[in-house]
Amino acid sequence: MDSVSQTVGQTQINLADIPEDLVFGLDIGTRSIVGTVGFKRNTRGFVVVAQVAMEHETRAMMDGQIHDIGQVAETIGKVKAQLEEMTGRSLKEVCIAAAGRVLKTVESEAQIHFNSETVVTSEHIYSLDMLGVEKAYDTLRQELQSDDVKFYCVGYSIKQYYQNDYPISNLEGHKCTDLKTELIATFLPDEVVDGLYAAVERAGLYVANLTLEPIAAINVAIPEKFRLLNLALVDVGAGTSDISITRDGSIIAYGMIPYAGDEITECVARRYLTDFTEADRMKCMSTGQEEVTYHDIMGLEQKIPSSDLVEAVSDTVHTITKNISDKIIELNGGKPVSAVFVVGGGGKVGGFVESIAEYQGLVKERVALRGSEVLGNVKFLQDDVQVDSLLVTPIGICLNYYEQKNNFIFVTVNGERIKLYDNNKLTVMDAAMQVGYPNEDLFPKRGDAIHYTIAGEKRMLRGEPGEAAVVRVNGKETGINAPIESNDKIEITASTKGKPAELVVGKLPEYKSSLGFFFNNRKINCSRFVLLNGELVSEFHAIQDEDCVEILDYYTLKQVLDFMDIMEYQNVMVNNVPADENTKVYENFAVLCDLEEQTPAQTNYAEQEQSSQDSPAEPMMHNQDSPAEPMMHNQDSPAEGAKQQGIVDVAITVNGDPVVLKNKKEYILVDVLDFYPIDTSIAHGDHLETLVNGVDCDFTKPIASGDQVQIQWVDN
Repeated sequence: MDSVSQTVGQTQINLADIPEDLVFGLDIGTRSIVGTVGFKRNTRGFVVVAQVAMEHETRAMMDGQIHDIGQVAETIGKVKAQLEEMTGRSLKEVCIAAAGRVLKTVESEAQIHFNSETVVTSEHIYSLDMLGVEKAYDTLRQELQSDDVKFYCVGYSIKQYYQNDYPISNLEGHKCTDLKTELIATFLPDEVVDGLYAAVERAGLYVANLTLEPIAAINVAIPEKFRLLNLALVDVGAGTSDISITRDGSIIAYGMIPYAGDEITECVARRYLTDFTEADRMKCMSTGQEEVTYHDIMGLEQKIPSSDLVEAVSDTVHTITKNISDKIIELNGGKPVSAVFVVGGGGKVGGFVESIAEYQGLVKERVALRGSEVLGNVKFLQDDVQVDSLLVTPIGICLNYYEQKNNFIFVTVNGERIKLYDNNKLTVMDAAMQVGYPNEDLFPKRGDAIHYTIAGEKRMLRGEPGEAAVVRVNGKETGINAPIESNDKIEITASTKGKPAELVVGKLPEYKSSLGFFFNNRKINCSRFVLLNGELVSEFHAIQDEDCVEILDYYTLKQVLDFMDIMEYQNVMVNNVPADENTKVYENFAVLCDLEEQTPAQTNYAEQEQSSQDSPAEPMMHNQDSPAEPMMHNQDSPAEGAKQQGIVDVAITVNGDPVVLKNKKEYILVDVLDFYPIDTSIAHGDHLETLVNGVDCDFTKPIASGDQVQIQWVDN
């Protein structure tokens, strides 16, 4: 490029020393528009090539909101034209910032629970964050109580992560069962974004980057190295005072109050009988001159000391600073911050920073205007630029372009075209959230669970997980966290629901398939009964939601006899105690009874039971050609038993009492019940404990002379 000189303000600069790529930033304020053109140096400093400030001819903006798009666009066009003339460059793209007045911040938290310890991945963390943002969006809609205004999430800041309720800075790679996040999500309403874009585009410009005024200001006024401290930044504009709070290395809160410089200007106008424009000029003059000259509504020239003007607006200043201080304390968790920095023209009025210090309970040195001291790395090629706090936000808008290029882009989700705030890390998840795609249709859904009660304890069995949503970007299958770009076509097929939980009685951990009894000295096994909602069911019965399950550890005597297909009987004893049909028969109880003549079917059944229980070494043989012998309780008298060869008496102790077992060749534990009285007609505890020589055993345990036996009811 040939060497070309250009006058910028009162300075001649060599355009050959300026790179081709310049950033153009616009601070579209309530009272004025400031345009800045510059570039970033390798030393991380910023060079302002040209800067133009121009006030609105009418009140086209109020409280940071565009009211007259055409008038604002006209002013933008004039600023653009002057900058193009000063730099000799054609400006097509511009960086802008949305006012804090329209920013909505919502604090939210979200949790994820794993069934077992799981290694946390970046996917888990991202899903956790998105759950938090979605909850914040739901909270915002509930607060507004309206779905007419559409909001865009323009960013979120993590306040704290938790691993199993323990605070942690980085979850990735850790093992845990519970994840939790606390975050702040920020939102902008659709009409604010559309108004800014419309005004800029009408002036012949394309938005290259959109940020928020509080973010732009804090990036200049409070560098990251200071954010470990608990600080507040107050950007006092014309219509609003934007507030940002830092602590522990990050921005923890944003806020705004609708009181700022215009309230002071209106107070001046009322006190000195001038129009709004003249009053605003007087306010600005009072910050740099000892005397203010003005014309009242009668056209008469007046002069007043600046100190008189400061005194006249002191009540208004105190009202504004009181509101600012209260908001700072609210955003900071109910307590003052350590220091406050003030930027913006409204904060330059006499007594403003001192009043904030008073309400915050800080020494006045802890509240200060930020201006030239925070712009040390900024070089101005114009000699006539006054470096003060008014320039913090315009410079921040330009610098944000280099640090985080943000803009709105358009994508299509399942045929619907939507607008997204581009923060350089947009994913399919962001697009799905913006279009209102149900979160439950993105992630696998478990089948219906079964909630049931067993022995009074509530339990749940989860259904099987389904399949995740199928995501395609421009026809290629990908994941929910895949990055997206402008004009991408996204297709999402909803996730599926897994099979419902299935549970049968026999699969319960407490369930044992059978109960064992001794019937006329023969071991029989019966299927265990289960009560389901008061009804008897088998082990194959399916448990339904809200069922009440009770596993029975006994049979009634009638159920035992029915199981044996015995209809004719007499002299029934359970553990040597007379019993009726309702007597409960527990595990290893002995039932003795005299049977009437059995049918062949009964005899065969008895044989099958005996065959299944006897050892192979001593099979029980039965002559199928002869009538079956009734299974009778041994009623032999001692005299008759003595005649039988091999019968022996065995002396033992039962529960400390001496007992002699008689009339048999061999004895097992159940035989003790014939000689020692134990009430088994009803349960006197949770179960019957049987010990031989201190060793737990069942009723089939062989008994020898001298054994020490304990049989007693015990509680668990």
